[in-house]
Amino acid sequence: MDRLLNVTTGVSALLLVIVLFSVRRAHIRVEYSVSWLVAAAAMLVLSRAKPLLDTVRDYMGLPDSPLTLFLLAGAVALIMFFRFSIVISHLRDDNVALAQRVAMLEYHLRTLEEHEK
Repeated sequence: MDRLLNVTTGVSALLLVIVLFSVRRAHIRVEYSVSWLVAAAAMLVLSRAKPLLDTVRDYMGLPDSPLTLFLLAGAVALIMFFRFSIVISHLRDDNVALAQRVAMLEYHLRTLEEHEK
């Protein structure tokens, strides 16, 4: 069990470093990186604070601490993916609206050019 928690600690630390470098290089926006940083930090804290993890395990009624940790990680990942799906859906709608506005502007420009001739 300790080996699994050590691996989780390493993965969490690696995720923190990757997200911080991605923010620094502007590969990911700061508002989207916050949820990844919070999730990685929570995984890091839970994997290192065994009494806290045991308390969460007892509260959830699960038999094993690593199972609790990965169940929480999976739940957080699903919530984050759902949130990003909503963001992507809004961006797609905005792109459609923008394309329609550009098409209308092009139409008006063509009609103005035709009236000038």
